[in-house]
Amino acid sequence: MEKRAERDFSTEVCQPFLMEGDMRHGVLLLHGFTGTIAHLRPVAEALHRQGFTVMGVNLPGHATTMDDMAKCTWQDWLDAAKDAFLTLQKRCNHVSVAGLSMGGCLSLLLAEQMHPTAIAPISAPMGTKLPLWLASLARPFLPTIWWKTRDGQLVPVRNEYDYGYPGFRNRCARHLSKLIKLSRQNLHAVTCPVLVVQSHGDETISADSAEVIMGGVSSGRKGVLWLQEAPHVCTITHEAERIAAAIGEHFRWAEENAQ
Repeated sequence: MEKRAERDFSTEVCQPFLMEGDMRHGVLLLHGFTGTIAHLRPVAEALHRQGFTVMGVNLPGHATTMDDMAKCTWQDWLDAAKDAFLTLQKRCNHVSVAGLSMGGCLSLLLAEQMHPTAIAPISAPMGTKLPLWLASLARPFLPTIWWKTRDGQLVPVRNEYDYGYPGFRNRCARHLSKLIKLSRQNLHAVTCPVLVVQSHGDETISADSAEVIMGGVSSGRKGVLWLQEAPHVCTITHEAERIAAAIGEHFRWAEENAQ
């Protein structure tokens, strides 16, 4: 299997950002497992054009080295998401959260624990097509798991935003598994408005993930934006503008109808 190429994370699009906009409503963006905030740059820029203040962070151990990531735990990632949320909450009257993949799981956990105005989990796994327990089982003789190249996808990604690790140290799999489990087991505690974004073309997460979230949350307003052929990292495809438009409309509705 051909693994993905190494990337230089010093580039501008990989850097954390705060795009100042309307102080009424801030949006926190969270990237996925092995990814960087570059994966959400197109969505961030589109939301900023809509008037939101938009904040993006790199989670601990990301945008550096795979060995750095291997030193981090699920708790480190959740704590960093909470800290970023609180930072944005000091600036804005309302704070909503959108997260990609593992970031989507973190958005659900923030909804359970921090009470954002609204959330939008994007490609958020409630399970994975390749069971994560297999990775743990293989750890003694397969210390690193490499992502396959993105060649051959029906919908191409924009390479200028595709910054992430080419794989991960096997020990990290259990921390991703823990976050998925935590976000799934207390979905009933989510009461804020929820917009789930998922693609029928997602090659990574279980196909019923959106259904599980929709069936589990207690939100009075909830919906799904279905994409057709976009891959898992749908935020760096031609669907980015559509995703941002739907999320922006969802967050504005939540702001206008906040109690």
